[in-house]
Amino acid sequence: MQIVIIGSGNVAYHLAKAFVLNHVPLAQIFGRNEKELSKISEELKIPFSTEKLQDANLYIICVSDNSVEDVSKIISNKNCLVAHTSGSLPKEILSGEYRKASFYPLQTFSKLKSLDYSKIPFFIEAENEEDRQTLFNMASKISENVMESTHEKRKYIHLTAVFACNFVNHLFSRAKEISDSQEIPFDYFLPLIDETVQKIYEIDPKDAQTGPAVRNDKRILELHEQLLKDESLEIYKIMNLSIKKMYQLP
Repeated sequence: MQIVIIGSGNVAYHLAKAFVLNHVPLAQIFGRNEKELSKISEELKIPFSTEKLQDANLYIICVSDNSVEDVSKIISNKNCLVAHTSGSLPKEILSGEYRKASFYPLQTFSKLKSLDYSKIPFFIEAENEEDRQTLFNMASKISENVMESTHEKRKYIHLTAVFACNFVNHLFSRAKEISDSQEIPFDYFLPLIDETVQKIYEIDPKDAQTGPAVRNDKRILELHEQLLKDESLEIYKIMNLSIKKMYQLP
């Protein structure tokens, strides 16, 4: 099978690397950013182009959600399978007469951070059983966790990921602002963060909750509010209110 990845960002890089490491041959990586494509090509030994899209059986579009539809229009081959990697878009966003699918890896990707691809869940959706099986088998060469998913289910998977990853990372950023303001090395908080994450491998997150809100410690809550301002104060109030409601506290 001839496979082409379209894109040059974090997802495109890691997906290409996962394929190469697991002996899934790539015919080309294609996109607009010649500098980034050149780096990926040199590292992974994959041909690249910014001008001519190679004929292929499978195209995997790894671009931002806002660009998926426009990028999909450059594929003129009618007898091929095209999959996007978005967690929130339907496969029907792909604009062409080819067969449509989604190939969603549930992970946060940064080019400078190595990943264990075998642990990344992949969610597959296709128009027919043959294409579904093709994508399922390909993903199974990379990952131990491959599932079929509808668009409706995938929307909730992506929403859960935003809460569990994007929002949590933003809280890390806000926490670091506070520690930086007092010249306290943020590294000191890493063991606490590690233990918080490790705990939910063994305990339901709801059962693992600690802190002044779940204890309904009004003195500490008021003290913390006096130390905060602007967005961090609003976040603190909203988070504590959410905790209180979950545990039905006054």
